[in-house]
Amino acid sequence: MRKSGQQFWHRREILKTSAAVLGSSFLTGETMGAYPKGVNTNSSPSTLKITDLRVATVVKPGPSPCPIIRIDTNQGVYGLGEVRDGASSTYALFLKSRIVGENPLQLDKVFRKIKQFGGHARQGGGVCAIEMALWDIAGKVYNAPVYAMIGGGKFRDKIRVYADTEESKDPKIYGQRMKERKEKMGITWLKMDLGIEMVADTPGTVTEPAAINQWEANAIPHPLLAMEVTDKGIAMLEQYVAAVRDAVGMEIPLSMDHLGHLGVKSIIRLGKAYEKYNLSWMEDVIPWQYTDLLKQISDESPTPILTGEDIYLKEDFKVLCEKHAVSKIHPDLATSGGILETHKIGDMAEEYGVPMAMHFAGTPVSCMANVHCAAATQNFLALENHSLDVPWWSSMVQEGMDSPIVNHGWIAVPDRPGLGVTLNDDVVKQHLASGTGYFEPTPQWDHERSWDRLWS
Repeated sequence: MRKSGQQFWHRREILKTSAAVLGSSFLTGETMGAYPKGVNTNSSPSTLKITDLRVATVVKPGPSPCPIIRIDTNQGVYGLGEVRDGASSTYALFLKSRIVGENPLQLDKVFRKIKQFGGHARQGGGVCAIEMALWDIAGKVYNAPVYAMIGGGKFRDKIRVYADTEESKDPKIYGQRMKERKEKMGITWLKMDLGIEMVADTPGTVTEPAAINQWEANAIPHPLLAMEVTDKGIAMLEQYVAAVRDAVGMEIPLSMDHLGHLGVKSIIRLGKAYEKYNLSWMEDVIPWQYTDLLKQISDESPTPILTGEDIYLKEDFKVLCEKHAVSKIHPDLATSGGILETHKIGDMAEEYGVPMAMHFAGTPVSCMANVHCAAATQNFLALENHSLDVPWWSSMVQEGMDSPIVNHGWIAVPDRPGLGVTLNDDVVKQHLASGTGYFEPTPQWDHERSWDRLWS
């Protein structure tokens, strides 16, 4: 879809003006007033080289391991990134030998070199972590926040957060917990996990084949399991949604996740039952690869459908948006390809009239990568945060950021160079995974090699 001439001219002039302002500051050596002193801007960009990649793995309650990576350079500038929660740091470490010696400022070149080693879900974690760290380095070298470099500026100064809430099998208690999120924490977009396990222990609520083992439940895609919810089950589930709406009102956006591995028809029936509660979306109702089935659900369900946290790179998001198989997309930046790729995904979706929420469940490092991307992407809605109840989460970073980072439901967009994150070493060390170190040397990954070319 082509933009009008007026829109194109306006965007072009803004970018030219931004480039001129930034460029003049860099060329004259002047520091822009919004940025603090004490940042290493004396490097020689043309001779900057990556020298090392190290890891420190934090464990959040869950437990959920969150590997933070640090990329070092020959000029003392380093960058932080993060492998997606629950993924192995190996996804990043085995790429070390492929990036050492590269100039980290050649972001596109390095990304194209390693992106073939990423994949859907957690398998993209290493590529994305490295991409985040490269942007952190570039921002420190050029004395600019990441949002200014990926999109020509920002559309917003603060980022709306949405959050899930601990379930309760008592609908009134569940509603009260959601109300506390709204009134005590100031959250302005709520999410509830509401799966069939909430009612499955009541006879007559769920139809499923006998003797489904754990492997089948986790590994076989939803439509192939022949599991359906009954009218009785839907009525019981509806009681939870009604209780939450009674507690928080109809004005605040309310989303839903973790419905269970149900068939297409059951999802449609749930979507119709929830219509009166005006949900913002039902999330990941079936695996995202079933584009035509998602399209069928979206066409027949009055409740909007959202997916995307497991998709790597832009191409598969484009298929969903072209076909309008979902109402909203939901990339996880630590899976989707990193900061710039996620920004591109948002811009692409905007062309099809599809808004973008963002999935996130890691430490403040990945959080700030998301914040910069969200600030620079026009069709952004809200950013997930799974750590509102982790008391030490905000203290993982040093002074200079708001504390708590999530302040009455919003995160301020930092204007400091790069991601704007400096780790609080003492706090991070207190929460390392058992048996792991704090950014210790990784010489065992210095010479990992293979035949990487994808063609003969």
